[in-house]
Amino acid sequence: MPDLLIELFSEEIPARMQGRAREDLKKLVTDGLVQAGLTYASAGAFSTPRRLVLTVEGLTAHSPTTREERKGPRTDAPEAALEGFLRSTGLTKDQLQARDDKKGQVWFTVIQKPGRPAADIVAEVLEAVIRNFPWPKSMRWGAGSLRWVRPLHSIICLLSDEAGATVVPLSVEGIISGNTTRGHRFMAPDAFTVSGFDDYAAKLRRAKVMLDSAEREAAIRQEAANLAFARGWEIMSDDSLLSEVAGLVEWPVPLMGAIEDRFLSLPPEVLQTSMKEHQKFFSARTPKTGRIEGFITVANIETSDHGETILKGNLRVLAARLSDAAFFWDNDLREARAGMTDWAEGLRSVTFQSQLGSQADRVARIAALAREIAPLVGADPDQAEEAAKIAKLDLRSAMVGEFPELQGTMGRYYALEAGHPTAIADAARDHYSPLGPSDAVPSAPVSVAVALSDKLDTLTGFWAIDEKPTGSKDPFALRRAALGVIRLVLGNGVRVGFEELAKRVIDREYLPAAQSLGEDEIACAGELRRNLNDPNWQPTLLSGFASRADAEAELSKRQTTADEAIRHRGEVSERLEAIPADLLTFFHDRLKVFLKDQGIRHDIIDAVLSMPGNDDLVLLVNRATALNDVLKTDDGTNLLQGLKRASNILTQAEAKDGVEYSFGADVKFAETDQERALFAALDKAEPAIREALRLEDFQAATQGIATLRAPIDAFFEAVQINTDNQIVRRNRLNLLSRIREAGRQIADFGKIEG
Repeated sequence: MPDLLIELFSEEIPARMQGRAREDLKKLVTDGLVQAGLTYASAGAFSTPRRLVLTVEGLTAHSPTTREERKGPRTDAPEAALEGFLRSTGLTKDQLQARDDKKGQVWFTVIQKPGRPAADIVAEVLEAVIRNFPWPKSMRWGAGSLRWVRPLHSIICLLSDEAGATVVPLSVEGIISGNTTRGHRFMAPDAFTVSGFDDYAAKLRRAKVMLDSAEREAAIRQEAANLAFARGWEIMSDDSLLSEVAGLVEWPVPLMGAIEDRFLSLPPEVLQTSMKEHQKFFSARTPKTGRIEGFITVANIETSDHGETILKGNLRVLAARLSDAAFFWDNDLREARAGMTDWAEGLRSVTFQSQLGSQADRVARIAALAREIAPLVGADPDQAEEAAKIAKLDLRSAMVGEFPELQGTMGRYYALEAGHPTAIADAARDHYSPLGPSDAVPSAPVSVAVALSDKLDTLTGFWAIDEKPTGSKDPFALRRAALGVIRLVLGNGVRVGFEELAKRVIDREYLPAAQSLGEDEIACAGELRRNLNDPNWQPTLLSGFASRADAEAELSKRQTTADEAIRHRGEVSERLEAIPADLLTFFHDRLKVFLKDQGIRHDIIDAVLSMPGNDDLVLLVNRATALNDVLKTDDGTNLLQGLKRASNILTQAEAKDGVEYSFGADVKFAETDQERALFAALDKAEPAIREALRLEDFQAATQGIATLRAPIDAFFEAVQINTDNQIVRRNRLNLLSRIREAGRQIADFGKIEG
């Protein structure tokens, strides 16, 4: 069985595109081979800045011969139907067979497709892949029509087995496949031939090319750590930068340099961001102080002076970049020490969203909400409000203008320089968090208050203007904001009713404006109506009416406009009033996704969502977690079956009898020991469950309901519910109602699967 080697050799592929391109090449080629009837043992894809590579091992040499029996129209069908069938199969009428079928005689044919050599299939598949490759961006060059991410120079397409290697004939826009490639652009630029993947990888390494991006990453990480260790430094981990740099070089050569003393007073975040964004440098810091003092750059070439010339050039560029950063820092510090008033005024001219106003408008809303939330999270309301007012001022700073990713981080520095307490400065830094699933959740009360306010303002605002996420589209990252709220609330045990809180925000910020819609139209109609009702009023040229009839006709138009405005006001107000409940549903949907990752099933979450207090997310999660834990046990599983059985029997009986069995169960009508044992168990469990729920001890409550497992099982084993004795039957149905109600105190067990 032959092995396949493909190399697509081009000018430099952008680092950010290489990982996806590797996977696309592997999937497109292997899927094409399989669809054509070939099988393979394994496949691997690789990339360097100048090449995409695919190796497929254990490829079958031929596709199998296939035989397909196809049914056509009836023999007495119209001629047009027969002609259509013949066109679809590529056959003639004399190649068909008439066979008896349930509906009479029908035309049948057997289509046999002979197998094809792997080389023919590979050539066909690879050409289609090259011509239709899904690059995010591509280009044409020369006079050809082929599009590739950068000009494509050569193609290796090689099938090899024990007998040797064979080039698969292929030509794409004049680029003819072969068995030749080139090594490192500078250190080994000459062409060489290969006979298979192992030979290819070995010769590439001798030609100063590391084929595997993971190997390049490991080499960079290890050598950088060694260089830093020798200097007494440590490298600041940055996986995204490591992946990018590994995509920029074919033969990584890490070099270490020191930052000039005049720049060491800059905040470490500024140094790290500037070096990463502008130079693709890794930051090196002193472990004891945490101060960034050096950097690692990765060259793509070995030099006779061991990189000294490269380092000198990099240091000159770095000095220019850090000089700009120092200039921004000094100017921003002067503004911060002056109170940041110019920045605050500048936010008035920065639009947040066209319907939601400026950033200054947004800050005012967040500050009001932060003051309201502060007592709920144990924060000082004055500090929370002040923190919200300054949290976004750094958006007007020169440093954040240059490095937007430093917003919040720089806000803390400027707040401290302005003389604000540490708690307020920390809130300015933390209020964007958490931004993603791996981001830390703030825990300081003021930070939590402002972070919650920022995200809730975003959510209520976009709901107010009816810009909610739809399907997979979420241009304003509202799902991320909701998940951030959930993590803040659960991570800090914040007890807040979100529906009521959202209602207060809507009532304060958006409903007054909605309820004033149409006032101008109503006033305009009212003024003209008052004039017409005044017996002394006469139409004049000055009033704009030639006669009273003209004025009355205009009043009719104005009243129609006013009525339409009133109707629109009602619709907007009604939509705004529905937002709190709709927003809570959105939180619940996000919570399901979040808890699923924590191992809690969606049906368990649905079961607790129907309980009172479902807008308190902490209460909701505690209830779901306790229920999830008990249902993992055998007692919990069996109890679930008993509760569902009791509910089903009761529901059927109530539907049949037209009454509700919800009270009146009396132990004196019990006929069996099992009934009396269940009465006793319920008498003991019910008050314990109620007390546990009052204390919000859901573990104890679920354990209390779990104690009913054995008596419920015994009851169903020994007792016939629908007995002929109607008194006993009603008593037993009312007893089932007690079982159902005991479960309902915990959750709606009917929504739990199983």
